Amino acid sequence: MARITLSCLPASWYCSVSLLSLNCATKQRLLFLVLLFITSILLLATYQRQLWGTQRRPGARVNKYFSIVESMEATDILNSALNYGIVVDCGSSGSRVFVYYWPPHNGNPHTLLDIRQMRDSDRKPVVKKIKPGISTLANTPTQASDYLEPLLRFAAAHVPTSKHKETPLYILCTAGMRLLPESQQAAILEDLVMDVPLEFDFLFSRSHAEVISGKQEGVYAWIGINFVLGRFDHPDEEDATVEVTTGSENQPPISRRRTVGIMDMGGASLQIAYEVPSAITFSSPQEEEAGKSVLAEFNLGCDVEQTQHVYRVYVTTFLGFGGNMARQRYEDQLVNSTLAKNRFLTTETGLIEEKPYLDPCLPVSMSDTITRGNHTLYLRGQGDWSRCQEAVRPFLGLHNGTMSPQGIYQAPINFSNSEFYGFSEFYYCMEDVLRIGGQYSSDKYAQAAKDYCTTKWSTLKQRLDNQLFSQQADISRLKYQCFKSAWMYEVLHSGFRFPSDYPSLKTAQLVYDKEVQWTLGAILFKTRFLPLR
Repeated sequence: MARITLSCLPASWYCSVSLLSLNCATKQRLLFLVLLFITSILLLATYQRQLWGTQRRPGARVNKYFSIVESMEATDILNSALNYGIVVDCGSSGSRVFVYYWPPHNGNPHTLLDIRQMRDSDRKPVVKKIKPGISTLANTPTQASDYLEPLLRFAAAHVPTSKHKETPLYILCTAGMRLLPESQQAAILEDLVMDVPLEFDFLFSRSHAEVISGKQEGVYAWIGINFVLGRFDHPDEEDATVEVTTGSENQPPISRRRTVGIMDMGGASLQIAYEVPSAITFSSPQEEEAGKSVLAEFNLGCDVEQTQHVYRVYVTTFLGFGGNMARQRYEDQLVNSTLAKNRFLTTETGLIEEKPYLDPCLPVSMSDTITRGNHTLYLRGQGDWSRCQEAVRPFLGLHNGTMSPQGIYQAPINFSNSEFYGFSEFYYCMEDVLRIGGQYSSDKYAQAAKDYCTTKWSTLKQRLDNQLFSQQADISRLKYQCFKSAWMYEVLHSGFRFPSDYPSLKTAQLVYDKEVQWTLGAILFKTRFLPLR
């Protein structure tokens, strides 16, 4: 009996049809549909080759994580070989739970666990958020486990019950908890350690609940992004590589894939993290002590004897160096200096509307006011980007010859063999109104910023009304774009000393159209020894 088997369909769709049970017209229709289906598959394959073929040589491997992003399939919870892990991110404004899964390790010491974010039956990431932050329980710590219960119940409902006992749960608290006294932090964590195991059967112990430092959070973010970009994979021939000295005696340098550094500028703080491949020589004991506080060395491999995945990462956070806080510090200084000048010179510049202070960092002809206490300062935009650069540079706090924001020790960067991604304000400054996000060019960026600053305020508002800017752009972005573009430029080139012709900085909001959470880096780090078990 002749049969047509549609074997290229997923297993859940597998079927076979007997041709003898069909009449002639139906046979023809069925054959036509089969041919159409096969043709569609071939065309799709050709299209994908054309789409990605220009980005890599024939035979080169596609980033393994890219296929994960592409497939977006629901996690197969019937596959008993899969392992699961849960991370709760207890942030300042709320808490989120993330569920991850991975197949068994392949035994190759050069590869890490293939950890992916779990997706439900609707193919949506298994994530849930609650508000407010856990730090609001500072005076009622015994409510901490009750507060997290909805998140843990949500995770428990998605992880197969038979896997609960072997599923590690990590509760990691960040900025909000860091601001509390240690005694209040300890009381909240103690409630979690005591009560969570009474309700849930996850692999959870005292060491799994902690308040992580800004340094740890930065390291986890660095791990997550490099994992998504496939930079921990064994290198191919065409990959950019670095020679890494591990610090082990008699250990020759390791050649491996070049990792990417990350810079992230929020509203309040600025963070940078990057690998330091070469051993560092310090010029003094004081510098060595300062260096230790901002350098992290760790092994992501499953075997401590293997040094293939030993990484030395520089990571630090600069509070007050975010775009909004920088503007606030700038405005505070404007008010103070204007009041001081008027006290001595008895002028009224800036203190009355008819005599506004000419602010180089506001667009041409824009009027604004700053109120501090009983004092109001009147501003009028001058739109002079070069003068704005000079005005913001002192707020980097460069001193002691270190040329680093606030004088904090900065590990050397090999600008001839490195690559960086800039997130948040680095991306917004380039994309929201200038529309040049992506690959960074200092000349192109500086020219676009100058052109923007010298455009009249009325024209900018008209362009906003005509929807010529990105969807994220609003009136606040228009007001402070000139200032923030100068601040970003100075942070990059005066603070972090990136050469003006640096070719390897990309600004981005997403990596492969995904927001990469530091929790992915945390689960990778926490589970790095699991293959040994």
